[in-house]
Amino acid sequence: MITSRQHPIVKEFRELAHGSGPSMLLDGWHLLTEAVAAGIPIETVAWCGPPTSAEQITIERAQRGGAHVIEVSGSVLNALSPVNAPTGVVASAKKPRVDALAVMQPAPALILAGVGIQDPGNTGALVRAAAAAGATGVVVDEATANPWGWKALRASMGAAFHVPVCRVRTIAPAVAGWRAAGVSIVAAVARGGTPMSDVDLTRPTALLLGGEGAGLPASLASGADVQISIPMNDAVESLNVAVAAALLLYEARRQRTK
Repeated sequence: MITSRQHPIVKEFRELAHGSGPSMLLDGWHLLTEAVAAGIPIETVAWCGPPTSAEQITIERAQRGGAHVIEVSGSVLNALSPVNAPTGVVASAKKPRVDALAVMQPAPALILAGVGIQDPGNTGALVRAAAAAGATGVVVDEATANPWGWKALRASMGAAFHVPVCRVRTIAPAVAGWRAAGVSIVAAVARGGTPMSDVDLTRPTALLLGGEGAGLPASLASGADVQISIPMNDAVESLNVAVAAALLLYEARRQRTK
């Protein structure tokens, strides 16, 4: 058991919490279990026991997959975890690598693209909604909170391991690639767009949503094949971006399954 907060693993995990590099930090048994079930390569597991029988199975599966498993004291776990009340385990894992064009499969594509979404909770909620609605992938730009950061991962509740997620420098090249492949570019705007029930979302579609407050850049909104709006009462200026994404995704799902 590691009992010293000066152990090198503490520095390693604190650096992981910043979200840079090829690895990501998984905090909590739920995220670790989801990652193991999805076949995500787990690098290190640090746990503070005693684990339940289900947690022990997760540890053993991670270990069989090549993970380095160590037991740590409660004080060390507190140093390893970025949350105030750790749930008994933290782990490091390899981030999945997804190409922005790979999110078009299987056909017909339903891509959720986020631009400038700064709140990691919203980023995670977008990924969770996309996975739940059956989207073929999520693509976000560098101005969007890192979908592999620990806050966004916790908000996605493991959904990031079950839908392709890609982060690119800017969205415009991806949009050009999707359009060239026959994908309809649909830009979400708060007001003035075509009502969502009147937009054909059964064809290959990329839904573009902008960040909190600013919305989509004008160049992306005006360059889209269609602008789409969610009907709202006049007293409400706009919806939370994650709520808007969920409504649009489920409208697409409704159209595709009726």
